[in-house]
Amino acid sequence: MSTQNAQPLIYRYQQLHKTDVSLVGGKNASLGEMLSQLSESGIRVPDGFATSAQFFRDFLAQNELNDPIGEFLDRMNREEISLAEAGRNIRTLISQASFTPEQENSILDAYHALCEQIGVPSASVAVRSSATAEDLPEASFAGQQESYLNIRGDQQVLEACKQCFASLYTDRAIVYRQEQGFEHQQVALSVGVQQMIESQCAGVMFSLDTENGFPDVVMINGSWGLGETIVKGSVTPDRFMVYKPLLEQPDKRPIIEKQLGNKLEKMQFNESGNVTQPTITLSTSSEERSQLVLSDDEILQLSKWAVIIERHYGCPMDMEWAKDTLTQQLYMVQARPETVESHRDAALLVNYKLEKTSAPVLLEGASVGGAIAIGQTYTVLSPDDIDSFPEGAILVTERTDPDWVPLMRKAAGIITDSGGPTSHAAIVSRELKVPAIVGTEHATQKLQSGQLVTLSCAQGAVGQVYEGEVSYTTQEIDLKALPSTKTKIMINAAMPDGIFHWWQLPTAGIGLTRIEFIISSHIGLHPMALLHPEQITDPEVENQIRTRCEGFDTLADYFVDNLALGVSKIAASQYPRPVIVRMSDFKSNEYRGLLGGDFFELHEENPMLGLRGASRYYHPRYKEAFQLECKAILKAREEIGFDNIIVMIPFCRTVSEADKVLEVMAEAGLKRGENGLQVYVMCEIPSNVILADRFAERFDGFSIGSNDLTQLVLGIDRDSAELKPMFDARDDAVKSLIEQVIHVAHSKGCKVGICGQAPSDHPEFAEFLVSCGIDSISLNPDSFAKGCTVVAKAEQEISQANKP
Repeated sequence: MSTQNAQPLIYRYQQLHKTDVSLVGGKNASLGEMLSQLSESGIRVPDGFATSAQFFRDFLAQNELNDPIGEFLDRMNREEISLAEAGRNIRTLISQASFTPEQENSILDAYHALCEQIGVPSASVAVRSSATAEDLPEASFAGQQESYLNIRGDQQVLEACKQCFASLYTDRAIVYRQEQGFEHQQVALSVGVQQMIESQCAGVMFSLDTENGFPDVVMINGSWGLGETIVKGSVTPDRFMVYKPLLEQPDKRPIIEKQLGNKLEKMQFNESGNVTQPTITLSTSSEERSQLVLSDDEILQLSKWAVIIERHYGCPMDMEWAKDTLTQQLYMVQARPETVESHRDAALLVNYKLEKTSAPVLLEGASVGGAIAIGQTYTVLSPDDIDSFPEGAILVTERTDPDWVPLMRKAAGIITDSGGPTSHAAIVSRELKVPAIVGTEHATQKLQSGQLVTLSCAQGAVGQVYEGEVSYTTQEIDLKALPSTKTKIMINAAMPDGIFHWWQLPTAGIGLTRIEFIISSHIGLHPMALLHPEQITDPEVENQIRTRCEGFDTLADYFVDNLALGVSKIAASQYPRPVIVRMSDFKSNEYRGLLGGDFFELHEENPMLGLRGASRYYHPRYKEAFQLECKAILKAREEIGFDNIIVMIPFCRTVSEADKVLEVMAEAGLKRGENGLQVYVMCEIPSNVILADRFAERFDGFSIGSNDLTQLVLGIDRDSAELKPMFDARDDAVKSLIEQVIHVAHSKGCKVGICGQAPSDHPEFAEFLVSCGIDSISLNPDSFAKGCTVVAKAEQEISQANKP
């Protein structure tokens, strides 16, 4: 709609477009855009109407409010009255003012038409504020003005509209406009009146990862009832993540994360007819807490909508969705541009790294911001206590809402009892660039004011609060300054959580992903205990296992599905570049540490040289469990869609053992060469080098494991402190075998890589590897920049030396 000389008082959503921000504010313009432009794409948006910005200006003028409002603001600026007093007086002026008959009738006529369209007299609506400066890409902090839910009938609608007008002068809105340089009386307010979805569940959705800006995922949060509980942070919601590029392939289901939240309460309509309390908050049942709010089909449907909306708007989007209790249909109820990660400098990567510490972890929760803060905690239960909160302290509270923003600005870090990654506390913390840990459940009880803590959001999706001060380092990587290399530089990936932090690195893929890290951190159960629970003689252990596997068809599905998700998330960070996934290489003592492991594992004197790696995969004690690993990889590749996954076999002692493992894999559906599946082998035993030509006939590539290879070549226990000075991969004996395997492998058409820190720590070792013609070097992500520099220099020196 183009701007007209005489603005109408009311616009139907169907009349509006995203360019109409000056007429109806960002929120209403966006709703109109979705309804008018995206309905043909199958996106459902509840209908409604909006009062115009001119309506608001006329309302103020006809009630002669402009001068009194201006006077209160002037007195506030002269510090004659406080901000709180000025805001309160202005809100009272607006609340006590009256609509003209024309204004009142225009609202009610539009409301009655909406009720007729819905087919319900006095239909329930949501009445929301939409300021002309809100939801612009450079103007964020959504939630400055008020929203009113489950509003029914003429008088409730009129009163809610007036209260929305008044909320233009909440304390938080006044502060925000001053900081953004908006002239208070130049900002107008439009009110959106939208059909209210009686939500079975609802939530928030982003078309990128809000923690790191990774653009190829959709992030969804959901909880039971109305979505306000998520935004307010009163629940820890379910969390889902979907990989966008594979959504267009109809045979793939690219869900890469499903995380169950506690969902302790839900907000729903108050059917009692109480006009002063249109919604009520109830505790959820144990069944509701143990169930995910969305099915896989619904997760994928919302994700496809997110892609359509993002493509239409041309930028990453922040959206809200709801599922109707009666029709079971999904709706989009809001969409606005994402304003934090999408505006970050993509060429600069800042990395925080916590030093090794024995300090106890006091609390854990969802991490926000990727940074680290150290300070004394200060527990605050009301935003009115801003004056007593010390600048630079760690704010500890139950949860936050928009009234807390002035106090949050003073904090070095924030810790809350409840909330998830899209709660108010998380959203504002990102805006303020203040690290936060939300949803810790017990922060206000466990932490005492004045207690020194270290708040770390640098270790992935789960943040930790450590007792005392823990040292840390920061690293800034200018990605534009990294040199290019002929040798492929890859990274090692330990855990799915936090892997997207490194998405900007110009890697050649992932050279090593260890499955056992995912098993220990995301599963925690011995796979044989899931296959044979009848062998568990401790009822408590069996009960713990069954409790953890609730919601899955079988106990084994818990293992397969969680392992597939973990591997898929890592593969997504690099797709379509190769991701080498090493099958499990726990030793028997490490397997015994998993829940249920005591009932299935031997006590070995020397686990390092015992039943580990390939020898397990066909052994009666573990073969069935290895087949679960294979099923997980098969699911990640075939069903979810990450065909960039390469399987790697560790500690394969003999050629006949290689044949047995490949046979077991084929039985489980993982056949080398089928659907492009490549299988690599770790080169970490002298026999792998001695018979490299025969191993090369069975595998597509080698990855040199320098620690085990050094141990077995030199006969040194790698964990021995006494022999540590002798343990060195740069020893001539080790280097001789490395050079030999590279030569033989290349003669057979096999690639060779190495995964370890030695090339970045020792430039002369990197030069040796490059001179041997190694295909790839895989490093820990925080060593990537240094490794690129070292390898580029080695390549340059070799090139210079070879010149005639």
